[in-house]
Amino acid sequence: MDPPPPLAPQAVGERTHQNLPLWWTLADGVAPSRVPPLPSRRRMLVQLSLAALAVFALVVVGTSFAASRLAERQVLNDVAHRTNLLALAVIQPALDDRLLEGDSAAFRAFDNVVRVRVVPNGIKRVKLWTIDGTIVYSDEASLVGKHYVLDKEQLNTLAHPRTQAEATDLNRSENEFERNDGKLLEVYQPVWTPNGTELLFEVYGDYEPVQERAFDLWRGLAGVLATSLMLLLVLMIPVMWRLLDRLDAAQHQREALLLRAIEASARERRRIAADLHDGPVQDLVASSLAVSGAAEVERAAGRTGLAATITEAAATVRASVASLRSLLVDIYPERLADAGLSTTLADLARPLSGRGIEVDVDVDEAVAARLSEVAQQLAHRVARECLRNVVRHADACHVTIRLGPNDDDPAHPVLLSVEDDGIGFDPDILPRLEGHFGIRVLADLATEVGAVLRVSSFRGRGTTWQLALPVEEAR
Repeated sequence: MDPPPPLAPQAVGERTHQNLPLWWTLADGVAPSRVPPLPSRRRMLVQLSLAALAVFALVVVGTSFAASRLAERQVLNDVAHRTNLLALAVIQPALDDRLLEGDSAAFRAFDNVVRVRVVPNGIKRVKLWTIDGTIVYSDEASLVGKHYVLDKEQLNTLAHPRTQAEATDLNRSENEFERNDGKLLEVYQPVWTPNGTELLFEVYGDYEPVQERAFDLWRGLAGVLATSLMLLLVLMIPVMWRLLDRLDAAQHQREALLLRAIEASARERRRIAADLHDGPVQDLVASSLAVSGAAEVERAAGRTGLAATITEAAATVRASVASLRSLLVDIYPERLADAGLSTTLADLARPLSGRGIEVDVDVDEAVAARLSEVAQQLAHRVARECLRNVVRHADACHVTIRLGPNDDDPAHPVLLSVEDDGIGFDPDILPRLEGHFGIRVLADLATEVGAVLRVSSFRGRGTTWQLALPVEEAR
């Protein structure tokens, strides 16, 4: 069979052996995605509630993070301000130049000031550094006299006098006695001895005030935000309910309009089918009988040439009747369900006999019964289009139509094949040709149903069409 140029392929098979056919796939069996139905009212409300909970969780996490950062900044500012006051009002007036020389009396006097007036203000550790990194005083006596390298921030504070405060993770070597206290607040600023020697005054404070401040801020912010979100959710519920009512009404209206349109189309198709069946089809049947009778009369009178011409005309009329009946199946598909695929496929094949083409029809009725109504209509249309191509192009003597199980593809368990012994065609030319309208329609219909439509042909070796159909058990 040599069909008109088909639709450009979606996929091409490969021959694993030179004697195996090369299949040209026109529909790959992947049905197009459907527009999902509107969710139910209950589902919409559940989704809204889950979304509100998700937003609330995000707000809680975000608020906690923001409160922690804000609280740390506020507490650092407070600690820096308090340390600045201690440095100016307590530490600097108590400094003695003899402290730098290691004088024990000066050390005891300064230590007494620190323990009485500084440490009680929530201070964990006090250090006094020289600019070369030597600790000249600490309330931890083991640190006094030790030398460490000052970091960049400490040197910048000495070079540009200011109060610097930060949360520290105590990872420097000079923090060996503070690590057991966990995270601390570190504040340092420069101070000067009476003779003008610059020192670095450093204190460590507890981090607990940051956590307390963060909790207070979070409680206030989270309370306001949670109340606002809950109020918004409560206000949205009636709005969503109203919107769902409108969506339901619009959906029902669309469904009603679609149903009326389908019913009107079905009524019109039934009317046209009835008019064709009761009018032109019956007239052509009667004409066929009359012409056949006239042929017999002429044959009895010995005018065999005229009788043969009239007989050929009668065959043409009968072929037209068969074509009209096939057309009635497309116009009014319920006739297909009533008659069955076996009968309708045989009706399609009958006109070819008058043209000298032998057609074998083999339909497994049990397999055909598993097909949905839409799939049966598609099988009928594919078979009809293939037989039309046989008549027009194939120059075939024999055609086989089979419908049975498809063991090679569980997703498409029903297989329709139409095979002829005609002249065939070269499949390599298919991509360069424009799509034939009839085959394009078949490919689109097969895609819509989720069926696989493919063709195999070679010059002088005939053509085979295959339609692999899915089964909808729920139907």
